Amino acid sequence: MGGKREKPEDIVLKLRQIEVLHGQGMPVADAVRQVGITQQSYYRWRRQCGGMNRSQLKRLEELEKENQRLRQAVSDLTLDKLILAEAARGNFFSIRGSWVNSAV
Repeated sequence: MGGKREKPEDIVLKLRQIEVLHGQGMPVADAVRQVGITQQSYYRWRRQCGGMNRSQLKRLEELEKENQRLRQAVSDLTLDKLILAEAARGNFFSIRGSWVNSAV
């Protein structure tokens, strides 16, 4: 089961709140607890988007989605290319048996 996904704006806001509380002398563990997230989430978010503002973080997520979409397109096209190359060599057959492998 997946947990709740925070919006980029919320992540930046919570990171800033923790920075302010920590700057006022509160330990990080207490500041994280007061904001309502786990320490693991805090350190992961800080590592991923430490110095970013909201627009930069949103743009990063858009680029990651676009990158994933392009990777999927490349893998689909590579698979199509391999299938066509195999068919061009004559190494194919039909499940119904109407086509047979010419190399056999």
